[in-house]
Amino acid sequence: MNNLNRAKEKISSGERLNFDEILALYEDNDLLYLAESARRVKESKSGRKIFYTVNRHINLTNVCKANCPLCAFQCGSGDNRAFTLELNDVEKVVREQVSGIREIHIVSSLHPDKNFNYYLDTVKLVKKILPHVGINAFTPVEIVNFAQIGGKSFSEVLSELIGAGVTSLAGGGAEILSDRVREIICPKKCTAAEWLEVMKTAHKLGLKTNASMMYGHIETIEERIEHLIKLRELQDETGGFMAMMLFPFHPENTELGKKFNLRRVGAWEDLKMLALSRLALDNFEHFKAFWVMLTLPIAQLALNFGADDLDGTIGEEKIIHAAGAESSTGITRETLEKIISECGYQPVERDSFYQCVMR
Repeated sequence: MNNLNRAKEKISSGERLNFDEILALYEDNDLLYLAESARRVKESKSGRKIFYTVNRHINLTNVCKANCPLCAFQCGSGDNRAFTLELNDVEKVVREQVSGIREIHIVSSLHPDKNFNYYLDTVKLVKKILPHVGINAFTPVEIVNFAQIGGKSFSEVLSELIGAGVTSLAGGGAEILSDRVREIICPKKCTAAEWLEVMKTAHKLGLKTNASMMYGHIETIEERIEHLIKLRELQDETGGFMAMMLFPFHPENTELGKKFNLRRVGAWEDLKMLALSRLALDNFEHFKAFWVMLTLPIAQLALNFGADDLDGTIGEEKIIHAAGAESSTGITRETLEKIISECGYQPVERDSFYQCVMR
């Protein structure tokens, strides 16, 4: 029996797929089969529910010492695009978002001058203003940076952030968990092993996290699959991942895009990778169709390709839009519910931990 037939048999019986079987499904390129299979898995876990949250993204700064070729958001401190939010700026943003808010999402660049206390004080401020709101903050890339600038272990950094009010860890910065790839696209960011170690440490401390993958640049299909298997193995060990997000690379305004003449992959690849990942990551409950990255029409289609979450209202997203994203920077609760209902699914407002919110 060949790998493709074996993969289909395993999907029918609910068995785990191995590397070769996942690759065979990718190469077979049967999008409708993948959609039907991923939708069936999704509905076995969350039924007809599609989740969303009322949240606000806060990007603290775009001044970054990493200077990654993949990033259009970063700049130097002397650039006329540079910004850094001080505590009074953060307070103003947060107080504007009090009504109905369930989650504050904080990510940042690797600022060359800000110390760890700046980030701790930011979290404490948000927690003081919104004590009952989830704070989903910082990626493993940032945690590694905090450990380096503070002379602390990952565990110490995470414990202090939890004490300040962080309730879950953001899943970004994974890109592709291959050091071959990372040496080209983000050589000054954490290694694949460090990203995984931060997540493992967070889970051991009881901190739930998300996971991610950014595809469509210089990685091979095999490296994408290896990335998924690494996430699956860590989830087997800790059970700490809440949701998976897949990000298509947006090459506009990036050095990486210019150097390799890259173009954003199409909707076929977006939906194919989502469905394939849902089938490969059998121990993940939730998959986000991040509409900022995908656009609303593709995100809506994604609900039939294994996704059960549209993330949230966001408020103002800057990082992906710097790389050419053409989606809105924010959206209303009513619009999210409308596009979910149009697909025949049930919109469910959630908190950071997928608990239903009663209004």
